Amino acid sequence: MGWVSNTNLAIGRSAVGRYFHLAGSGHPKERKDSFFFTEIRAGLATFFAMAYIIAVNSQITSLTGGTCVCPAEFKNPDIGCDKSPEYMSCVEDIKRDLVTATAAIAALATFCMGLFANIPLAVAPGMGTNAYFTFNVVGPYGSGKLKHPDRSILIPNAYVSRLATVICIYSRLGAISYELALMAVFVEGLVFVALTLFGIRQWLARVIPASIKLATGVGIGLYLTLIGLTYDAGIGLITGSMATPVTLGGCKEEDKQSGVCPGSHKMQNPTMWIGIFCGGFLTTLLMAYRVKGAIIAGILLVSIISWPRSTSVSYFPHDPLGDQRFDFFKKVVSFHSIQKTLAVPQWDVSQEGAQFGLAFITFLYVDILDCTGTLYSMARFAGLINPRTQDFEGSSVAYLVDATSISIGALFGSPPSTAFIESGAGISEGGKTGITAMTTGLCFFVSIFFAPIFASIPPWATGCTLIIVGCLMAQSAKDINWSYIGDAVPAFLTIAIMPFTYSIAYGLIAGIVSYAIINTIIWIIEKASGGRIVPDSKSTKEPWSYKVPGGILPPWLKRLKAGKKTFWKDDDTMEDGVPHTTGMAERRSESSGEPIDTKPMDATPMPKTPTKQPIEKIT
Repeated sequence: MGWVSNTNLAIGRSAVGRYFHLAGSGHPKERKDSFFFTEIRAGLATFFAMAYIIAVNSQITSLTGGTCVCPAEFKNPDIGCDKSPEYMSCVEDIKRDLVTATAAIAALATFCMGLFANIPLAVAPGMGTNAYFTFNVVGPYGSGKLKHPDRSILIPNAYVSRLATVICIYSRLGAISYELALMAVFVEGLVFVALTLFGIRQWLARVIPASIKLATGVGIGLYLTLIGLTYDAGIGLITGSMATPVTLGGCKEEDKQSGVCPGSHKMQNPTMWIGIFCGGFLTTLLMAYRVKGAIIAGILLVSIISWPRSTSVSYFPHDPLGDQRFDFFKKVVSFHSIQKTLAVPQWDVSQEGAQFGLAFITFLYVDILDCTGTLYSMARFAGLINPRTQDFEGSSVAYLVDATSISIGALFGSPPSTAFIESGAGISEGGKTGITAMTTGLCFFVSIFFAPIFASIPPWATGCTLIIVGCLMAQSAKDINWSYIGDAVPAFLTIAIMPFTYSIAYGLIAGIVSYAIINTIIWIIEKASGGRIVPDSKSTKEPWSYKVPGGILPPWLKRLKAGKKTFWKDDDTMEDGVPHTTGMAERRSESSGEPIDTKPMDATPMPKTPTKQPIEKIT
């Protein structure tokens, strides 16, 4: 054996190996083929797969304008705050603050997820929730109402496109300040802690119909795709129109000032083509060949092309804003302290109680489904889900870390955090324990000192990344039960409403409400007819019940109920919170006396047989 194998073996047998359930540790829940250096490599893979969030989250969230104040003379709808050099200079500072904030909260939350929950999942401000925070709750440049034409809407200033009207309508429903929105996020995180402690959040994750959970990821993917196609946070391939909600864009830079984009100017913007070919096609090809860090490679290439000055694609044009960006970029390695977004939540909500309540409730139900669903989905992808209880080892701690990171992130000025689907990159590399997440967290910590680089990544460098992430999230559409109309229609409405209303919340409402109405009416008709009138495909309906296996109580509460004094600690002699007298690693069936093989991550044992047994698909 080489030194790598010897080191893996030595660490596996140490106290560290036993804590993280590494192979060779002798732990009752030892995770097969989990080796120290494999975990390190997996953590690096996860970081390179999701490092783009540092640039993308700061880019999207800074569009709120943060704590910047728009000069009165630029609040006219025909001018817009983004035409104010002073205001946009402040927005650049907000973006730099958010680069540090994003890296810091990702480092802290991910490291804690690995250390305390021992699962290979990375946590950072969520894609989708950051867009909802920016475009629906606060609004572009703090308007909440689109008081000025968005730069992606290249039409005469005397008109407002249908796309702008749609965004305007839905933004008004939650038009609040950036500071008040952060307060709503902060309180939401505390409520999540309470919901987690008493098992409500875990129960909600299990009780939501499978079709809605799967469709939520697909809808968020399309939502991100739409953002990636626009100007402010994407490549600028689509724009608004007076005749149709959206139309082909790619207009020249000077068209942004005039607001007019004739047909001859469409698809003429060089930054759009750089983003498409270098950030889109190249990244896709690298991913096709399973090149690690393909997404970040595409972003860096487009950024490097956009950094030289005096070019048509430069992110540092020779103007006051370009000069400010370039001066900060030249520092390369520098710690940028959070100045304008640190601890700015509006603590006194007495004067805006109604707006705060609306924002809080909105974030709560969006994140209950979005954050909880994402964390649950990634735990399932990692093979951590118990097929009987539909829960996973360390779920209470994992949900607590996730909930706490939401409140801490709000203090940093960031939207809600969640588990990232890019954690799958590390899991695919063999990551099975918390060491993977801790490695990723350390990488995010190092990135804090490269803020000038991450703050200088242009939106057209990350636009295709959003589209590719949307593609990855849409893959779960194949698992939706399309064979039964009672499952298919609510799922489709969830998917369609999210991008078309620019709102995750409305998509979730449409899906859940339609699911309840359709299936309740079918149930009533079936009961009233004595079971004679039923849909032809009723047999293909996915089963659903609010009574989930394992109950609603979290493991720690079950241990307390069972009289265990150290109820806050995992008990290897208990399964799902219920005492048992045999070991987890090797037991014998009471009926046959044959050895029972328990998977490292499952509590439900399977008899050892010479042939493979069919495994029922868990949805």
